[in-house]
Amino acid sequence: MLKPTPVRAASRTASTITVQALADLQLDPKNPRLHTKRQIQQIAHSIEAFGFNVPVLVDSRLNVIAGHGRVLACRQLGWTEVPTIALDHLSPAQARAFMVADNRLTDNST
Repeated sequence: MLKPTPVRAASRTASTITVQALADLQLDPKNPRLHTKRQIQQIAHSIEAFGFNVPVLVDSRLNVIAGHGRVLACRQLGWTEVPTIALDHLSPAQARAFMVADNRLTDNST
């Protein structure tokens, strides 16, 4: 019988949700996904209906890695702060690669 080979995670860090002021979050103009006004409105309606259930992912300087649409929707709703998780264990290159992967991997679903 074969023994399973343990898989090591790239990083096992504890995630802490922190509330941040929307004004302090920096959106990346090179975000691989562009959000239309219609889509931002849809996200805003979803947040109103279900709450804010997925924190915005940021780096240590509060640059948004994932959650651009949620930030734009909350600004539209007049919110002043949102929950965030800092991915400060990632290098800038890793954060950029994660941003692209987070946006593009969902394109592979059916």
